[in-house]
Amino acid sequence: MADDPIRPGALTTRAKMKEVFGGGQGQGIQPSARTPNVLIYTDPASGEKSGFYDGWIPEEEESEHIFEYTGDGEGDQVFTGPYGVRNKAILTHVDDGRDLRVFKACGKVPGSGAKLQRYIGKFELDPKQPYVPRQAPNQQGVMRNVIVFRLRPIDALPPSPEDTITALSKTEVVSVPPDITKSALIEPEMHNGKPISRSAVPRTSVRRNEASLCQEFQKLLEEHEHRVARFQIRVAGLSSSLLTDLYDTNSHVLYEAKGTSTRESVRMAIGQLMDYRRHITPTDPTLAVLLPRRPHDDLVDLLDSINVNLVYQHQGSFVGWPVNAHASH
Repeated sequence: MADDPIRPGALTTRAKMKEVFGGGQGQGIQPSARTPNVLIYTDPASGEKSGFYDGWIPEEEESEHIFEYTGDGEGDQVFTGPYGVRNKAILTHVDDGRDLRVFKACGKVPGSGAKLQRYIGKFELDPKQPYVPRQAPNQQGVMRNVIVFRLRPIDALPPSPEDTITALSKTEVVSVPPDITKSALIEPEMHNGKPISRSAVPRTSVRRNEASLCQEFQKLLEEHEHRVARFQIRVAGLSSSLLTDLYDTNSHVLYEAKGTSTRESVRMAIGQLMDYRRHITPTDPTLAVLLPRRPHDDLVDLLDSINVNLVYQHQGSFVGWPVNAHASH
């Protein structure tokens, strides 16, 4: 905008931006109480020590330009409580009428120890998928849950190689705790007396059903002393990550859960399982679809024809479990 006090590409400092917009200087996420802005600072030199890899997602991974930014916190990152204040500021920026302004450290001010900041531009949270959960090491090398915000440009520099996340040289697959899912990141239900608009996507009724289904099935497995995990998959040549649903390590069964039992959901679950299975170690896991109710007979036949097991909820129990790991249902 013509009246914007700074244009994308401009070089500045945190101190100058504090004078213009307000906010503090010490943290990566700086909500301002004086102007309607949240200032977001990324510095690869220090951030990557804490598992923060910020930047544009390579174009081949997304149909739209997306800038990923890892949230605040050396421990498990949250939205609530005193440790979630800065992450919540990004989550609720639309409700607060704030813009997200992203800056990237790029050297030092001549003759000074202050870091130069290149203004990337103005952003908003991606309404389709505001954030993704991942696991990443902190400065002590301890793995913890992180919140990776997905920012869409409003008035920003075009993606450049220097600001694009580096793709992995080889595929990385790690076992992660089952509570890494979005449902485990407790979002505040209300903000300023109103529902949070940015929370709408992760908390749709279908996702709620899926999360509840996973939690109940996980409880069943653990009651039978089965160890449950998930896999975080990062594919060579890409930068983003895939996250499977429940994996029963005792029986070597990989489950993909869906919040509905429609044809669309079943077909999507099949595709995801076929995608994931190539990367799982030990190899060749038994595949199973986890549904809230029995699907149509034709879908049952479809699953049987490709040797994918079916487990569904019925009157408080799970039909189809335990899965026979050596034969189809």
